[in-house]
Amino acid sequence: MLIRSWDRGDEAEWRAWLAEGRDFGLLAANGAPGEGPVLVPTHFLLDADAGEILLHLATPNPLLAAVRADPQVTLAVTDGYAFAPGHWRGEPGTPTSYYASVHFHCTAEIVESAAGKAEILNRQLAHFQPETPDTRVVPGEGEFSRLLPGLRGLRLTVREVRAKFKYDDKKPADAQYAIADRLAERGRGRGQDALARTQLLRRNERRQQATPGATRRRRTS
Repeated sequence: MLIRSWDRGDEAEWRAWLAEGRDFGLLAANGAPGEGPVLVPTHFLLDADAGEILLHLATPNPLLAAVRADPQVTLAVTDGYAFAPGHWRGEPGTPTSYYASVHFHCTAEIVESAAGKAEILNRQLAHFQPETPDTRVVPGEGEFSRLLPGLRGLRLTVREVRAKFKYDDKKPADAQYAIADRLAERGRGRGQDALARTQLLRRNERRQQATPGATRRRRTS
């Protein structure tokens, strides 16, 4: 992923963005020679402080064979995407895509033991299903325990995080505000246009806070 200096997101930014509820991504592993990468859409649990990501897959999932051959994987999370027509952006009228994307480059470990898999599943349940605290996996007990042989856990140790927030930060603030108005009109407060507008205005505000004496416009929803 190409990241320009004006698109780069720092750790505080990508952590806050993910903490808004973004816990579904695309996990990629290297395929066999002559094949493309293996891609799996999946929910995941990020422990940023520990530098690890936890998830589970069905035992037949081809990504597991790819990890056994090469444990280097990438998990990508992308949201807030929108197409910006050229006539919105001024001269020379070049269209572009807006999006936020965070890539975790990791080393994957397959978790085979019943206890290890139960730990991962229970941490995921506590995160995704907190309203049922009594629903937990105990090896050797209950219905969930009988499903454990059909699953494998994955523990991803994060080696590098690359974050990109591409919202025309190189353009003047007034130009960004005008595009935000266009996104509001087109999206009518819904969908990806609304998410892209939120990120554009947030990036604009962040940039102005870092520029002493910058003129700010009141942000509206």
